[in-house]
Amino acid sequence: MGRRDTQILSALSERGRMDVATLAEELGVSQVTMRKDLDGLAGRRLVRREHGFAELGSTNDVAGRLAYHYAQKVSIARRAAELVSDGETVMVESGSCCALTARALLECRCDVTVITNSAFIAAYVRDLPHASVILLAGNYQMDAQVTVGPLVRASVASLSVDKLFVGTDGYSASSGFTNADALRAQAVHDMAERAANVYVVTESEKFSQRGVVSLDLSGRPVHVITDMGIDDSVRAQLAARGIGLLCAGEGA
Repeated sequence: MGRRDTQILSALSERGRMDVATLAEELGVSQVTMRKDLDGLAGRRLVRREHGFAELGSTNDVAGRLAYHYAQKVSIARRAAELVSDGETVMVESGSCCALTARALLECRCDVTVITNSAFIAAYVRDLPHASVILLAGNYQMDAQVTVGPLVRASVASLSVDKLFVGTDGYSASSGFTNADALRAQAVHDMAERAANVYVVTESEKFSQRGVVSLDLSGRPVHVITDMGIDDSVRAQLAARGIGLLCAGEGA
């Protein structure tokens, strides 16, 4: 993604719906160029186009959340991809960071297979020519576009992978990582039982938020991949819990 695309997403994140003429003027390009940029972003499902206007999607669905803090999420996804080897099979849970992680894996690595309970992720990577995706069975949640319930547990019962990448809706010192939905939290737990290592991929602002259901990730090594905006106090809390921390861009 180019610098101007990032500027467009940043402007829309701050002000919501904007007209093409204003965007073009503020970024110092012609309206023709701006329309081409917006068409490209719309093709990647990062913005929605209306006649003469552009806006980000709703944060109530995964596609809408992709564009928020997009640059941070992409850097996190690329850092996650560095941990995966060619030919490896990994599990990836739902969420915008997870979707970008799955795409980064399939773009940057050869012969990687992604096992996921996210129908959104399966659709999001379908344009990649060599994408290999296994979609877990389960009860389908229309809003989150994920499968949940006992069939997810049954689907992963015979699987064993080294890495599972999951998202989170928040974090607290007392509860650890949290989710807003109990069924999705259970799906994360069931998938984590079949993974040697769990990687939580999330932007740093999630550490100031909190979901209602604790993610039970006990019994296996847990690592966090986030951006460099993470607070020092949270770093200390993670270290005290024995949770590994990788910050995209740190030490690069």
